[in-house]
Amino acid sequence: MSVVQITNVNILVPESHFLAPYKFEITFECLSPLDDDLEFKLIYVSSPNNKKLDQELDSLLVGPVPVGVNKFVFEADAPKIDKIPKEDVIGVTVILLSCSYKDKEFVRIGYYVDNMYNSEELQANPPEVPILDKIFRRILTDKPRVTRFPINWEDPNKVEEPPVQKVDGDMDEEMEDDSVDKDEIANG
Repeated sequence: MSVVQITNVNILVPESHFLAPYKFEITFECLSPLDDDLEFKLIYVSSPNNKKLDQELDSLLVGPVPVGVNKFVFEADAPKIDKIPKEDVIGVTVILLSCSYKDKEFVRIGYYVDNMYNSEELQANPPEVPILDKIFRRILTDKPRVTRFPINWEDPNKVEEPPVQKVDGDMDEEMEDDSVDKDEIANG
């Protein structure tokens, strides 16, 4: 059983300009004392075809963590546009919120992000070079993809069983597939 449970993630600004910072209000419960900090990371998937292009927007150490319910706001800058392939700027991608203890990830929460132009004309006929001041993003907050990784909280270097995947805000339904298919999302 996990010593830390993420109980709620509230995306404070789900629709915004592409270059606006991301703001997540994170609530979690700590069930027993921890002897180290928790590390939260926000990762932007720049291209579905190249994991090396993923951008860590920010990381944050939270601690010491008291037993009980804890809440904080995690703010991170937008991704660097020059690290995103031009063909992947517009369309659907993913933002990942990850939490680790002693360098072992125990939960990852993914949200689809739809980047689009603010005019129908640009959306229908996107320019070859993206026009940043015309791009807006919408984070799809209603169906986060949650993956839990069991870790040994006393000895995180000990190998544990494979991850358990969940979906939705209540984080109680089983997931069938953890793959992200950009074309499948865009078409349906």
